[in-house]
Amino acid sequence: METKRPKIGMVVAVEIGAVVSKYGGALEVVPARGFDVRKHSAEKYDLYIINSGAGEIASASAAQYLISAIGVDMIVNFGVVGGLTPEMTVAKLAVVTSVVHYDYDISEYLGYPKAQYAQYGSMFIPATKALYEAAMRAEPELKPVVCASGDKFIGDPARKSALHDEFGADICEMEAAGIVLTANRSGVPCLLIKAVSDSMGGGAEEFAREFERCAEICLETVAKVINAGIE
Repeated sequence: METKRPKIGMVVAVEIGAVVSKYGGALEVVPARGFDVRKHSAEKYDLYIINSGAGEIASASAAQYLISAIGVDMIVNFGVVGGLTPEMTVAKLAVVTSVVHYDYDISEYLGYPKAQYAQYGSMFIPATKALYEAAMRAEPELKPVVCASGDKFIGDPARKSALHDEFGADICEMEAAGIVLTANRSGVPCLLIKAVSDSMGGGAEEFAREFERCAEICLETVAKVINAGIE
């Protein structure tokens, strides 16, 4: 009997150039209303790549499309992030163990701490442990991190430091909360691998200068992890 090929969904916010550069003519356009979806058929799995655009709403809707319309078995997200500690320098590779949606706040209504969703025991929304542990075995350079996620580009060093101090986060970006919340709700495992494009003292200029290089480094790492057996 023929073995079912795993379907891996990849949510890409703004780093689609790295995907096109890596897979090029091997990408097949998948008809999808409202989304740019492309398929890469690897030896052992099919990779469905969706270009969500930036932000939590965009990433959440893209993840749900991959789950509901494509029927993916897992979600992978790669991308560039801001560093919130001195250790998170440019091109540093990280794997997200949990996410803090720092924009979310129902404390005045239900009394939960800022950033905590009612269905979770704390403000930390977990990624899939089996996947991030397997990723670290496949790529020992990956640092396990807490990701602060919200609909803001954070470039100012003082604001980066404040995010770290308040939430204990190592990196910040704009899509992880939408992806992890959606994947967890649907019972689909998720893996998020990131590369720092702007350090704790860097901002928009450093981001612009390092974006392309760090996106390519991050995608190569994701490909290595998947091919090592994550699928």
